[in-house]
Amino acid sequence: MTKEYLLQKTLYGVQIMNHLIRKEYPDHIMHIKGDECGDNPDPVFAAGEVIHIYVEKTYTPGVKLPARTAKFHFMGETLPDGDALALATAYYHERGEDLTEQQLIDRLAAEMYIHEQDYNPYHPAPSIEEPEQPKAPEQPKMPPAPKMSFFRRPIRNTRPCREASPQDIFKYLTSDYVKKETEYLRTIKDGKARSKYKAEHLDYITPGGIFRSRKESDLVKASGYMVIDFDDIPDPDGLVIKLAQDDNFETVLAFKSPSGDGVKWVVALPLNIAKPDGTPLTYGEYFTILSNYSRKTYGVEADPSGKDICRACFLPYDPHAFLNPLYLEDNYTYDFTRFLHGSAQ
Repeated sequence: MTKEYLLQKTLYGVQIMNHLIRKEYPDHIMHIKGDECGDNPDPVFAAGEVIHIYVEKTYTPGVKLPARTAKFHFMGETLPDGDALALATAYYHERGEDLTEQQLIDRLAAEMYIHEQDYNPYHPAPSIEEPEQPKAPEQPKMPPAPKMSFFRRPIRNTRPCREASPQDIFKYLTSDYVKKETEYLRTIKDGKARSKYKAEHLDYITPGGIFRSRKESDLVKASGYMVIDFDDIPDPDGLVIKLAQDDNFETVLAFKSPSGDGVKWVVALPLNIAKPDGTPLTYGEYFTILSNYSRKTYGVEADPSGKDICRACFLPYDPHAFLNPLYLEDNYTYDFTRFLHGSAQ
């Protein structure tokens, strides 16, 4: 078992830390949102201290997407910050076991039922004479990503037909379902005619949350997402690449707009921002922050309609759309480097 394979199979080490915590606190549930895994009980000393867990991005020159590593921080600074293996080393040391790195990797792989090419020194393959081994229990799954409402065309239909995850929307965007409609839409020169065709022929979502109908008073559950529209962009493909690599906000989805000359940016709103008086930010205030940020960072203006939580977002065909890998939910094969055909420079 290699360190790289173990971290690859445990969401950069997040699941290793969750495994150690669950050994001491079986009922604890880790809440993950983007790169933030929140505050959790300390499994090393198990004395009530709190540790903060998050996914750190590291950029390498010449590499377009950052490497990610799960990290922990003891709020009381009992131990120095480190990665999942550092936390596991401290955990077993505190219980009288000083393991080498390879011993530690093998122990974690065995406890978490992770196999690399059938190699696991703690669970060797049974001999012919041995009875069949019981099946390993299923690993706890990561919490599902928040969902949003999906509406069938036309736009005057304000009742959603289902709930959809970011991965569901990504599959829709990259399929051929509305390829013909998208290509025809982009041949229409008149702005009013193009808007009318879009409203009649494209399905849409409300990234802001789940609704009974498309109006703010009918919000059932907020998703924690916001969609920012950028129109009349000289290089929309290049902007998608830049947004995918943004280090200050968690991009969930990014794709070209139905017109082909704009970009839609679906962002996971950070939960650790509050006003000076301690009250949480409103949806409109988050929009102001993101629109000011995009103007300063990328030189693009956000469509002001994005401040509405019930904002409709039309879904076009975009084979080069970006989905954050943290929002994968199953064994769907997703090569998230394939959209990087252009240059982010």
